[in-house]
Amino acid sequence: MISPHSARKATRVQEAPPPPSGPPAWDGPPPPEYPPVQRTTMEWMRALPEKVSIRWRLTLTYGALVFVASAVLLFSVYSIVAQAIDRNWPALSWPTPRDELIWRESRQGAVAAAQDALLRSSVMALVGVGILSLIIGYFVADRALRPVARMTATARRLSESTLAHQRIALEGPNDELKELADTFDAMLTRLNVAFDTQRRFVANASHELRTPLTINRTVLEIALSDPEASEDLKALGRTLLEVNARNEKLIEGLLLLARSERELAVRKPLDVRDVAQTAVEQLASFAGEHGVTVSTELVSAPTVGDPVLLERCVSNLVENAVKYNIPQNGKVWVRAGMVDDAVVVQVANTGQHVPAYEVNSLFEPFRRLHADRVDSGKGAGLGLSIVRAVVQAHGGNVAAVPRDGGGLVVTIRLPKG
Repeated sequence: MISPHSARKATRVQEAPPPPSGPPAWDGPPPPEYPPVQRTTMEWMRALPEKVSIRWRLTLTYGALVFVASAVLLFSVYSIVAQAIDRNWPALSWPTPRDELIWRESRQGAVAAAQDALLRSSVMALVGVGILSLIIGYFVADRALRPVARMTATARRLSESTLAHQRIALEGPNDELKELADTFDAMLTRLNVAFDTQRRFVANASHELRTPLTINRTVLEIALSDPEASEDLKALGRTLLEVNARNEKLIEGLLLLARSERELAVRKPLDVRDVAQTAVEQLASFAGEHGVTVSTELVSAPTVGDPVLLERCVSNLVENAVKYNIPQNGKVWVRAGMVDDAVVVQVANTGQHVPAYEVNSLFEPFRRLHADRVDSGKGAGLGLSIVRAVVQAHGGNVAAVPRDGGGLVVTIRLPKG
């Protein structure tokens, strides 16, 4: 599906592998399997904070601080009770050694009894305080993180069309959270200005670039229709028409790429089967001119999106599959359906072998296999870039892998409608 260095020199595949079979779910080879990593107890404990949310970390911190403070208070009271009993225990007048011994044993027994009673009751109180501190700590953490949750909710609601009026506008003291919210609001304002500038640029470029090319094409067609024009002039006119058509296609691709990278302005319920069928029918004559046979396996797959952009996306894949095929008896397979609750479109073709390490770079603008920007006879190098931009705008993903025997297998996944 990617432009070879010289398509005319490509050799015919004698025994091409069969087309992809089964559900259109193949995104490439399975990832390598590695044995599970054995962690020590210390490594597990060090990695534990990364698995606990900030809310629970704050809760545990508050609870631990209150628990430690209560334990220190208990230990202090435990010591104070012994000292208070010692100081206030009545002294003996003219004690005998026997009375002295009884007096000391009585004092020590009273201290031990008081401390034991205090310890038993305080331990229960300490457990209750620990549980209460966790509950209070959770609500304190929730209140402290409420502005952050508000920022997150605002960020999730944001889109290109809502940047003009969606702001956090956090009220309260000028602390770190309000400073963060104000910085975020300022960034949204700058993004809104940037998107407005981009929209105006695309609209102006669409008019300013297309109009001169349309005028040039009209002038050249009028000149070629003149019966008195010489053959040299007609040959030059036809060459200029081809160059003009090439420039029109390039500009159309750039404008479509810019439009695809923005938020979708149109979202309609549609069936990818109809989109793929329309794209294949529109390119039927193009495939016939190149001697390529297109086989389809289309199953109903409803989704929501821009029908025009999705049709252009599938058309680019099919057009590339036809254009960058083997010289004789080329084949293209187009499949669509539902796989694992996702809408899947898959296009595969016969063609030149594509190195696996080159596949990802082919989705970049103006990138072609074994070709630079000068060698652009077959296209502008924007087809797969537009495909990726359209798919990402619809919340999906696209992947390509080399096909056994030559060519590519490109798989698009979109959310279910």
